[in-house]
Amino acid sequence: MVMTQKETGFRGLKVVSFESRMAAEMQTLITRFGGEAVVAPSMQEIPIPESSEIVDFGEKLLSGQMDMLICMTGVGTKMLFETLSARYGRERVLPAIMKLTIVARGPKPLQVLRAAGITGAISVPEPNTSEDILETLDSHSRADSLKHKTVAVQEYGASSERLIRELRKRDARVLQLPVYRWALPKDIEPLKRAVCMIARGEAQISIYTNAVQIRHACRVASQEGIEKEFREAQKNCVVASIGPTCTEALLEEGIHADFEPTHPKMGQLVKELSEQSDQLLQQKKAPLILFADVHRTGETAAAKTQRCRDAVFLKACRREPVNRIPVWLMRQAGRYMKDYRKIRSRYSFLELCKNKEVAAEVTIAAQRKIDADAAIIFSDLLLPVEPLGFGLEYEGGSGPVITGPLKSLSDVAQIPEMDPDASLSFVYDAIKVTRNCLDPMIPLIGFSGAPFTLGAYLIEGGGSKNFVKTKQFMYQDSGAWGALMEKLTRGLASFLKGQIAAGADAVQIFDSWVGCLSPDDYRKYVLPYTADLVRSISGQVPVILFGTGTGPFLPDMCRAGSDVIGIDHHCELNETWKKIGYDRAVQGNLDPAALLAPRNILFEKAGSILNAVGGRPGFIFNLGHGVLPGTSEDQVKGLIQTIHEYPVPKPAKA
Repeated sequence: MVMTQKETGFRGLKVVSFESRMAAEMQTLITRFGGEAVVAPSMQEIPIPESSEIVDFGEKLLSGQMDMLICMTGVGTKMLFETLSARYGRERVLPAIMKLTIVARGPKPLQVLRAAGITGAISVPEPNTSEDILETLDSHSRADSLKHKTVAVQEYGASSERLIRELRKRDARVLQLPVYRWALPKDIEPLKRAVCMIARGEAQISIYTNAVQIRHACRVASQEGIEKEFREAQKNCVVASIGPTCTEALLEEGIHADFEPTHPKMGQLVKELSEQSDQLLQQKKAPLILFADVHRTGETAAAKTQRCRDAVFLKACRREPVNRIPVWLMRQAGRYMKDYRKIRSRYSFLELCKNKEVAAEVTIAAQRKIDADAAIIFSDLLLPVEPLGFGLEYEGGSGPVITGPLKSLSDVAQIPEMDPDASLSFVYDAIKVTRNCLDPMIPLIGFSGAPFTLGAYLIEGGGSKNFVKTKQFMYQDSGAWGALMEKLTRGLASFLKGQIAAGADAVQIFDSWVGCLSPDDYRKYVLPYTADLVRSISGQVPVILFGTGTGPFLPDMCRAGSDVIGIDHHCELNETWKKIGYDRAVQGNLDPAALLAPRNILFEKAGSILNAVGGRPGFIFNLGHGVLPGTSEDQVKGLIQTIHEYPVPKPAKA
C-alpha cells in the first residue's frame, strides 16, 4: 500500500506556528505535511520612514564618509534603498553604495542587492548568525581593517547587540539603521488563543521562525496571567527553531529547541520536522539515549590509560617514531557539527559542560565522527571563574560575560582559594564517564586555561581586543598581579591534577590571550607562573602548552617545561621548530580558514606542513586555532583521512 504524505508526516498532530509575514504559506505547508495547523501571527512590521539615522546615513554616504554597509535582511535592504532613492534619487544613491564594502547576511539581502545591480557583496554563510558575520569579516580582512572605519548596520526590528559591540571592539564607528520595528499584531486574538492552547498542553509541536516570536508569545502569556504555564508547557511539546539565531533567542527565554532544519528555510523546516515528528516526540518524553556502541570494558581508568600508552598521539608527545601522523583538532566538538547543534539546542552551554553524560556524549561523538587520534573533553577554560567567586554568563553566541572584575590588590585578597574537588567535580565525572566509554586506544585530553589567560578574563570581564585593563593592572600593581597569578596557579594545578586522576591521558594548557604581550612582559609577568603550573603536573602525563600570537617568544614558552609546544598558523613550522629546538614535540599549525577553502588548496596547505616535518618524531597535526563554525564536516573528515594516509618518511636529520 502506498502511504500518503499525510500518513507519513505529522499524522494529524497539532502544530502551532507564530509566523506572520508568510502565515498563509506556513498554514499550507503544515497542512500539506499532515498537521493540524494553528498559525497565529505574532508581530507586525512597522516601517520607520526617513528616520534620523537613515538621513544621517544618506548624508554621509553621498559625501563619501561611509566605508561599509551590513545588510541584515532582504526586506530591510529593499526598504532602505527605496527610502534613500525617494529622498536623494536612485541615480545618486546606487553609485555611492557601490563604492562601499557591502556584507550580505544570507541570500535574501544578496538577492535584493543583485536586483539593484550591486555585485561583489561579501556573502555570510549559513546559519547567518552575528558570529558568522564577524568571522566572515575577520577572514576577509586584516585584524585592524575596521579601525576608524564607519560601518552602517541595517537593523531588522531589533538591534543585534552582539554584532554592534564586537564591531566597536574592532574600533569601528557604527551607525545603526532601524528601517522598521516589530510590534504586536493589530489583531492579537489568534496569538492569545495559540498561547493558551500551548499552556493547556493541547499542542504537540510549536514552531518559531523569528527571534521576536518567542518574546511576543511570552509577553502575551504574561498579559493573560499564564506565563509560567506557557513556559512549562514548552517542555512537553516539540519546540522547533528555524536556525541558531532563533535557537539562541529561545534559550535566552529559558526554552530549549528540540529541532533545527539542515538549512534555515521555512519549507525545509516543516518538511524535515514532519518526517522526524514521531521520533522527536518520543525523545521529548524520554531522556537522551547515550553511548550506543560504546567500549565499556570494566577496566579502571588507570588500566585504560596504560592500554592506550602506545597510541600514536601519546607516542608523538614522547617524540617516539610513529607509523602515521597523529591528528586532532582544537574545538573538534562544536557548532560546525550537526549532531552537536542538535544536542546544544536542548542545553545551554554551561548546562552542557556541567552534565557529565552529555559532555561525554559530545566528546566521544566528535572524535568518532572525524576519526581523530585523540578526544578532548568537552568543557570550557572559564569554568573555574564561578568557584573563584565571579559570575559567568554566555550571551547567546556572543561569548562570556564575567561579573566582578578585578581592580586592586584588595580585590585579589577577596578571591577564595579554588577547591576544584568540591566545585568542579562535574568535570572529573565527565572525564570518568568518557574514559569508560571511549575506545581504550584513543587518548583523552583534559585541559585548563593558563594563569595569565584566566586572569585576563577576570580583569577584563570577558574577552578583549587589546587587554588594556589587564596590562594596566600588571604594570601599576605588580604585587597584586603576582598575588593573583599565584592564587590562580595553585587552583589550576589542583584542577589539572584532578583531571589526570580522573583518567585524562594528556592535558593542554591554553594561554589563548598571552600573544597580546611583548617578549619582555611575557618573561617577567607570565613565564614564572606558567612554569610553576607545568612543574606541578610534569611527569604524570604529557603536557601541551598552546597560545596564539606567541611566535616572538616561543623559545621562552618552551622554558615553562611542557612536553609539547603548540604553535599557531602565523608561524612557519620548520623554522619555528628549529628555533625552539628539536628536543620538544610540536603541535600545529594549519590555518583554520584553510578548511573553508577548496579541497585542492586545503590539501596543498596541509601537505606543506607535513613536508616541512619530514618525518621528524614528535609532531602532532592540529590547527593554529579552533575549527570555525562554518566549516564542513566532510572537509574536516577529508583532511584527517589525508593526514592519516600521508606516508611517514624516515626522520630528517636535525
